[in-house]
Amino acid sequence: MTPTKILTPAARAIALVILPLAAFAQALPAPASIDAEARKLMEKTHARGLALSVIDHGKVTYTQTYGIRNAKGDPLTPDTVMYGASLTKTVFAYTVMQLVDQGRLKLDTPIKSYLDKPLPAYGPDPVFPDKYGPYKDLASDPRWEKITARMALTHSIGFSNFYFLEPDQKLRIHFEPGTRYSYSGEGLILLQSVIERGSKDKGLGLDVGELTRANFDRLGMTRTSLVWRNDFAANLADGWNDQGKPDEHDQRSKVRAAGSMDTTISDLSKFVAALVRGEGLSAAARSEITKRQLHITTAHQFPASQPDLPAAKQRKDLYAGLGVVVFDGPQGHGFFKGGHNEITANTMVCLEASQRCVLILANDVRAEAGFADLVLFILGNTGVPFDWEYGDYAGKS
Repeated sequence: MTPTKILTPAARAIALVILPLAAFAQALPAPASIDAEARKLMEKTHARGLALSVIDHGKVTYTQTYGIRNAKGDPLTPDTVMYGASLTKTVFAYTVMQLVDQGRLKLDTPIKSYLDKPLPAYGPDPVFPDKYGPYKDLASDPRWEKITARMALTHSIGFSNFYFLEPDQKLRIHFEPGTRYSYSGEGLILLQSVIERGSKDKGLGLDVGELTRANFDRLGMTRTSLVWRNDFAANLADGWNDQGKPDEHDQRSKVRAAGSMDTTISDLSKFVAALVRGEGLSAAARSEITKRQLHITTAHQFPASQPDLPAAKQRKDLYAGLGVVVFDGPQGHGFFKGGHNEITANTMVCLEASQRCVLILANDVRAEAGFADLVLFILGNTGVPFDWEYGDYAGKS
């Protein structure tokens, strides 16, 4: 008989560290149990439509839709086109990292190096005058010269969420670029502008819509686009606000890296699965996305430009990644991203070790109030910081 080997306390501790964290993940619930929990969410929040996918070991293992897609009562299906909202930002970050892999862009090279003239000299887009920000407003602030792609993707440029939310609707930098997290779609749009209007001699001057479409085509995402397509209309989700009033789906005519994507639960789950398993990127580029880039020190994500919490109250594991927020919990390192407008609520939560994710798209903002419970039911205790993301605003328009 082989003698039993007894581990010292130190050896046991080391073993716990090197054992795959996936071993400690709970068994995924059966589909019928997931369906029951999703319907419980809808009943509790009064949400009219919900779609979800579960990913395990980097593969889509379950997709289901519930409820209706419009006020007429047409059913929400896996191929119903829904608004992706700020999940667009994660798709954009993935696309940017492909440009990094190709050597066309470096995360820490100031954007001025990629432009043929100073940023404030760039005027409006001739076709869509409101596509980019009013960069002329930065002419008297030389801090724009310090801005990098990494700062845009970690929400640390110093812009407000959008320039038009400023009292005077002028674009300004509120703090030293790169020093703190403050959510900004405007920063992503600036990086889009650099990619699209940057120097062709340096490999830029590229259309972000075409870059993302190449990924959608490669992954078989046939009903996803960063700009409206007429064929979406036949199976399209309208939405409901927090008062239960329906509103029509917007037809977004221009590509906006901050949030113009239309997609379906079937399509977007393919992207999330590719992202969590690292397909389409080098190992180095993929690791950058979910690396702890910049410590997040505020109580909540919104409103932007919040003061820092006292150090003792800051969540030590909460960091900006690139196009996502990263955290550490009972099942190890994870990342997540939400999407929201008056009639839309979306979330993506992923665990690195098990390559497990839950993706939820809702065409009723009220569903958001039940996301934390549904994700907990499916994935178990992940430590995802929903309290930081939503605060008291979950499910509100």
